[in-house]
Amino acid sequence: MIYLLNSEKDNLISAKISGKISRDEVEKLHPLIHDIIKKGKKVDFFFEMEDFEGYTLKGFWEDIKLDTAHISDYGKMVFVGERKWQEWAAKATDFFTKSEIKFFEMDNKEDAKQWINA
Repeated sequence: MIYLLNSEKDNLISAKISGKISRDEVEKLHPLIHDIIKKGKKVDFFFEMEDFEGYTLKGFWEDIKLDTAHISDYGKMVFVGERKWQEWAAKATDFFTKSEIKFFEMDNKEDAKQWINA
């Protein structure tokens, strides 16, 4: 599930992610991304991954399509997680984009919030 979190920054999509992410979950992000782009801003992301298990196949495909369509519209991304594979996934994302991407352990969530809001 993707649970959207409140954010004071108008170009930040902030979410808590858990379980397996489906296509429908990824599609919830489309209008949020488009609203930020219409304002002429880069889209920043804050993803807190708690008990995150990955994607369904359709969810993974939808995420790839979304990222491919908007990769130049993305700004900073921060991933806060609890498992080593999540850090590796964040580093892999960094390979495919020019966005600034950082990973923080769950214990350092406040540092992640400061970084994304700077």
